[in-house]
Order: sequence, then C-alpha cells, then structure tokens
Amino acid sequence: MQSEVEPVTPATLQASWDMRVMVSRLRRRILQVTDGQDLTPSQASVLMRIGKGDAVTAAALAQAERVRQQSMAVTLSSLDRQGLIHRTPDPVDGRRQIVELTDAGRERAEGVRQAGVEWLARALAERYDDAERCTLAEAMRLLGRLTD
Repeated sequence: MQSEVEPVTPATLQASWDMRVMVSRLRRRILQVTDGQDLTPSQASVLMRIGKGDAVTAAALAQAERVRQQSMAVTLSSLDRQGLIHRTPDPVDGRRQIVELTDAGRERAEGVRQAGVEWLARALAERYDDAERCTLAEAMRLLGRLTD
C-alpha cells in the first residue's frame, strides 16, 4: 500500500528556503572561523573536500564546489603554492590533473575540521540550553532522513 504524498504548501516551500539559507550561512560561518589567517573560505572548503576522499580531478572539484574551472584553477594554484596539495597528470587522460593533499595539507585539513567542530560545540553550549540542544539533535535526526 502506497502512502499518499503531501502536497507542497507555501509553508513547506518557505521552510525549505529557510533551511537552505541557514545551512549555507552555517557552512560559511564554520569555514570563516576555522582558518582566517591564510586560507580563504573557498580554499578551506576545497582543502576539506580533497581531504574527504581519494585523489580527485580539478574538474570534479569545480563541479562539487559549483564554481567555474578557471576559479578552481586559481584556488588550487594558491593551495599548491602553500604546499598543501600536489597535482599530477591523470594516467588515463593526461589533459586532466589529479589533486591530492600533501602531508602538510592533510594536517591542515584536520586542523580546519577540528577547529570547526570545536567552534560549533562552544557556540551550541553558549547559545542554547539543554532542551534547545535536544531539539536541535532531534532536528538533525529528522534532517538525516533527507540524505538517506
């Protein structure tokens, strides 16, 4: 037996917009506070993305970050100059580059990740009481169903 799908109401549309805006703002804020010294938020984001998986291509990074390949090339050049990544030709297609973190890049990515977790934990402890944190935890559980 199939359950009937609820119609999309104006309130649901507004909630989806509000959620999207809030997630984007939270992501930018976390990137902003994690490494404001010599990485821009976009550089920190790319560094974290490379650190999540195996070697990736510049084109795949541009697509994932929703930027043009030329913009990604600028970001990668900066990370390369800082010694955080290295690029090698793709053995299958020499026109593409494989991007990997250096040891310094892995260390930096972990530092950025840890700083973000610590900032968020402090912010939750300072700005919300126990009941509100429980509500947020329940909301995260519910939101997790969107990604399943």
